[in-house]
Amino acid sequence: MQPISIADPDFTYDPEDPEGFRAGMFRFGRLAGGRRLGATVYELPPGQALCPYHYELGEEEWVLGLEGVATVRLPDGPVELRPMEVLCFPPGPEAAHQVRNDTDARVRVLMWSDVVFPTATVYPDSDKIGIWTGGDRRDDLIVRRSCGVPYYDGEA
Repeated sequence: MQPISIADPDFTYDPEDPEGFRAGMFRFGRLAGGRRLGATVYELPPGQALCPYHYELGEEEWVLGLEGVATVRLPDGPVELRPMEVLCFPPGPEAAHQVRNDTDARVRVLMWSDVVFPTATVYPDSDKIGIWTGGDRRDDLIVRRSCGVPYYDGEA
């Protein structure tokens, strides 16, 4: 086991992320040997967010400000997150959140959570629910709530 530095990580960017959600990430939880916790350093260029406003149903997430001033959207309104400040997002709608950069300088945050499968994520703005199985990605699913069917739909 060797220490992993997060001082100047090699960020990866997903080319499929749309404008407004182009954040760099350095996922190091597994690199450090973690199995029950996930950890990622994110770099947010000006005007970008990590992901849509959401809440988890199975995982507890945490965010620590590293550099710059992040804006964290919460159910009661936005708050600023400065370096060495931390927020916890327990499972449930009362901890819905989105981390974004509303400044002209880069922002870096560290996020970590317990890793739970299966789990679900709710996206209130778009009325979607994501189901994450932790197995074959073909079993993961994001749907609009309006696509729901009755419990016995399709049963003989």
